[in-house]
Amino acid sequence: MHKPFAFFGTPYVASDTLEYLLAHGYRPEVVITSPDAPQGRGLALTPCETKVVALAHGIPVLTPEKLDEAARAQIAEYSCEYGIVVAYGKILPQSLIEQFPLGLINVHYSLLPKYRGASPVEAALRNGDTVTGVTIQQLVRELDAGDVLATQEVVIEPTETTRELRPRLVQIGAELLVSILPSFENGTIERLPQESAKATHCGKIEKSEGELNLSGDALQNWNTYRGLAESPGTFFFAEKNGARLRVKIRTATFDGTYFTPERIVPEGKNEMLYSDFLR
Repeated sequence: MHKPFAFFGTPYVASDTLEYLLAHGYRPEVVITSPDAPQGRGLALTPCETKVVALAHGIPVLTPEKLDEAARAQIAEYSCEYGIVVAYGKILPQSLIEQFPLGLINVHYSLLPKYRGASPVEAALRNGDTVTGVTIQQLVRELDAGDVLATQEVVIEPTETTRELRPRLVQIGAELLVSILPSFENGTIERLPQESAKATHCGKIEKSEGELNLSGDALQNWNTYRGLAESPGTFFFAEKNGARLRVKIRTATFDGTYFTPERIVPEGKNEMLYSDFLR
């Protein structure tokens, strides 16, 4: 019999992990996720992926704007022993962490202490890393600084972007999480303190960071494209018929020497081949 736990998460990274937990017999007492947000042209309020999965399985869902005293009281009503956090998107206060007897554990998509912060997958690709991984850590107040409960190293394929690498890491992370939960619940899991002196950090990414100079360093352009391919995407500016256009890059290639956009979306136009755009 598993101990009762809460699940914190919002985007598909979290919903896919929740689905894996459910498929392996780990059903949370409650799911805490972000409030419905406006999406699409009509800006209709839309639930996030994790809320959709939770409701489909009949799991109670809480969507607090803030993790204030009222929200913490609501969560406490479910009498959970611990919580699992996957891409929740909010800083969790110490008062919330302390209300779980076993604390909170988090799935982080790097080999901590490398790439603490909001964008570890993007950082690994932008820096041209050939290896990354997944870490299960005990959550503490300091960002991504808790004891390491488990890690798994992952080789990054040369052509992978965030579109391919992130889902792969999510699957590996979910498997790793399920594998350690029995020892975590019974208190026998080994805990390894992080070497904070070796920590590196990666913050939230601004859309402006996706601007590429196609005349610039080709490898740097390729790595930036790989890291930002899923979101927020990369783009460049080009002169066309006397106008300066912002051009989004959908797909691109790198042959070791040249970075070349393949499919693009020029401002105000439909997706097309880059070769057609140059004509």
